[in-house]
Amino acid sequence: MAIIGGAGNPVGGSFTGPAEALEIVGDHCYSYSGPVAVDNTLTTMNKFTTGNYLSDLVIDLHGTFAQIGQNQFRFNVTMNGATIIDTYWEFSLDVSFFDTPPRLIVPAYTEVEIQMSQASGSDRNLETTVTGNIVRR
Repeated sequence: MAIIGGAGNPVGGSFTGPAEALEIVGDHCYSYSGPVAVDNTLTTMNKFTTGNYLSDLVIDLHGTFAQIGQNQFRFNVTMNGATIIDTYWEFSLDVSFFDTPPRLIVPAYTEVEIQMSQASGSDRNLETTVTGNIVRR
C-alpha cells in the first residue's frame, strides 16, 4: 500500500524536492525550504496551512558559517497572522540558533509562515527544515 503525501508529494510518497507546503507521510510531516537568499527584508522560508490534525513541529535553520558570517538575523513565525516568535540573534562560533530550535504545537487549520531577514551584508543562502508529527482524533 502506497503512502500518499500532502501537497507536492505524489502518489507513492516520493520526495520531489523542496516545497513550502507541509508534506504529510503517515503520522509524520515535513517542509524543506531549500536554499533561500535572505536579505534585510523579511523573506518567507516556509508557508503552509495545516489540515484536520494537530501538529507537533520542530523548526531548524541550516547554513554554513562561511555563508552566515558574524551577522545578526531576525527569525519570525506567525500563526494565522499572529506573531508567535519574533527574535533577533547574532551568529557566532560558540552560541547559535542551532542549539535550541523552536518547537511548536500547531492547531488544525492554521496558517503558519516562517520568515527570516538579516541586518546587513549581502544575501545569505539559508534553509529551514520543519519536521514533526501529526495527531488526528
